[in-house]
Amino acid sequence: MNTIRKAQAKDIPKILELLLQVDMVHHRIRPDIFKGPVTKYTQDDLETILADESTPVFVSADDTDHVEGYAFCVVREYRGDQLLEDGKEVYIDDLCVDETCRGKHIGTALYDYVKAFARQIGAKRITLNVWEGNDSALAFYKAQGMAVQKTTMEEIL
Repeated sequence: MNTIRKAQAKDIPKILELLLQVDMVHHRIRPDIFKGPVTKYTQDDLETILADESTPVFVSADDTDHVEGYAFCVVREYRGDQLLEDGKEVYIDDLCVDETCRGKHIGTALYDYVKAFARQIGAKRITLNVWEGNDSALAFYKAQGMAVQKTTMEEIL
C-alpha cells in the first residue's frame, strides 16, 4: 500500500526521472514546442520548490519508500483583485505516475490527496492544464470529476 506525503530532498532523483517521462509525453504530442528529453526543473529548482510552502509537492511512495508518483501544486490566493473574487485555488502544475506503476490507482490517490489538501487550506477549486492530444490525462481528470474551465487556442504560423 502506498503512502502519500510531502516530497523530501531524498526524492529529487526519482522526481527528475518522472519529470523526464512527462516531458517525453509532451514531446511526442508537440515536438514543435517540447524539446525532449529534458526536465522542466533542475535539482536546484526542485530544492527551491520543495522549500516553498506555496508550491507543495506530494509523492506516493511504496512500502519501501520508493517514489512511484508525484503531484506538483501551486497555491494561488486572490485578495482585493479588481476582477477576480477573493479566494484560493490549488493549481496542479504536474501529476505523474511512473509508467511502470500505472493501473494501481496511484494517480487517483494523489488527486484525492490534493483535493483533501485544497479543502483543508480553504481553497475554492483545483485547476490544471492538459495538452490537447494527451487523451489519457484528459480522461483521467474527467473521471476525477473535473470539467473544462477554459480553452486555450493557437494558430501555428
